[in-house]
Amino acid sequence: MSDRVASDGDGVTTYRARVARSGGTRRPCLRLPEAVDLGEGDVLRLVLDGTEYHAPVRTDADGRLLRGAYDNRRLARTDGEGANRLVSWLRDTDRDPGQSVDFDEVTPGYLYGVRVPGTRTVYSVTSRPDSSLSAIAEDLE
Repeated sequence: MSDRVASDGDGVTTYRARVARSGGTRRPCLRLPEAVDLGEGDVLRLVLDGTEYHAPVRTDADGRLLRGAYDNRRLARTDGEGANRLVSWLRDTDRDPGQSVDFDEVTPGYLYGVRVPGTRTVYSVTSRPDSSLSAIAEDLE
């Protein structure tokens, strides 16, 4: 059973994230705010237009960023296989480098959402999987 929370509700913390480019690629990425406690290699759940994806946290000389969001954890770990839903969402919403987006922290370290500033959304909050079960699943992959 999942709970539903609004992006403007008390249980959601909203930060400003910046659309950027990383390295020599022409594809946009999302520069994470300093206040968000995520590290290199973390794979978070990222909600874009109501659909949940998996996004690996990467770092470069300027800090932490998301280069992509993928349909499952395996694709997120390979960083490049499969459709990059984050890049598609940024293009579909006309977000260009230098512009900002709202980055919602729904469940710290686990579930986040991205939306165009000024829009409101409702997130389905599922419980975080047991850490021992997650470790077993990662070993199987």
